[in-house]
Amino acid sequence: MAEPRLQVLREDGMLSPRPAGGLPESQLLRLYEAMALTRALDERCMLLQRQGRFGFYLPSSGEEALQIGSAAAFEPGDWIFPSYRVPGIFLWRGVPLDEMVCNLFGNSGDLARGRQMPVHYSFRRFNLVSISSPIGTQIIQAVGAGMAARIRKDRTVVGTYFGEGGTSSNDFHTGMNFAAVFRAPVVFLCNNNGYAISCPYERQTASETIAVKAKAYGMPGVRVDGNDVLAVYEATQQAVDRARAGEGPTLIEAVTFRMGPHSSSDDPKRYVPKETFEAWKDRDPIDRFRRCLMQERVLDAARDQAIHELAKTQVADAIKRVESLPPPPLASLFEDVYHDMPAHLLEQLRALQEEEKAKGKFTDTSVAFPL
Repeated sequence: MAEPRLQVLREDGMLSPRPAGGLPESQLLRLYEAMALTRALDERCMLLQRQGRFGFYLPSSGEEALQIGSAAAFEPGDWIFPSYRVPGIFLWRGVPLDEMVCNLFGNSGDLARGRQMPVHYSFRRFNLVSISSPIGTQIIQAVGAGMAARIRKDRTVVGTYFGEGGTSSNDFHTGMNFAAVFRAPVVFLCNNNGYAISCPYERQTASETIAVKAKAYGMPGVRVDGNDVLAVYEATQQAVDRARAGEGPTLIEAVTFRMGPHSSSDDPKRYVPKETFEAWKDRDPIDRFRRCLMQERVLDAARDQAIHELAKTQVADAIKRVESLPPPPLASLFEDVYHDMPAHLLEQLRALQEEEKAKGKFTDTSVAFPL
């Protein structure tokens, strides 16, 4: 990993001699607040899973700069095809916390009515395509959406996120090649956090970097410090501008680290050296940005404390509001399949309703999610 990484913030949080993008104080604070909210959501939800209040969670602590810095560079009308470790993008776009938490519980407030895994959000009205578990499938979907935008001659840009493990998938190679040949307005964002579950980076590819792969496809490749929110924003903004101008796709490799398990079912202590965790802990993206904002007199200790307390309160209040919601109604098993329910499904629904009357309410097994 010898190729230089784009940086705006030094490791100690101080600004490098390069300009910081000229963002106003209000935008800098919004970036910081969104990072704090993302961390608060992750920490609380991991606790809820450990308490057995829902069955599964995918944390992203340590990766907030990648999520928020890149999300801020897109326009609201741009489409995002996310991976399953980017809750900050949803929060940045204004998705209500209540709706995200309802997905985790799979209750009646969940837009997917419990049909998706936890942490697999989908919000059409925010131009956020459904998260899916198969690795890399969102990459070619994003390219297709980008080509649709190009054919329609609108100014939409499409962003898609994936881990370094996703670069080993067929869809990565297909998507990159097709997007480059046809100059699709797509920004490919690789979250290189060191491990694809337990598989380390060096077992994933023999390439020195992920960014260098872009050269083979005929597009720019940028390697950015993924714990530097301002550098991520700058790199993504340049890629978005390039795509919107009709100049085609860009691959961004954000080098960061997953400061926790792959999921609530994983134990990273079994394969990540303790020294690696300690080294990356000192590079915490929130602490780093905090030092910058304090140095620039945009933030002080009192306001910093208030921001984190508010974030925790917002998450706690959302959980309190939605946790008691009932499971999806029985009829939802048969709805949203056809525009008009066919006779055989209607017959099955009535039979199930009769069984419920005879035997009582069915047990809600959502907390026993198998992962």
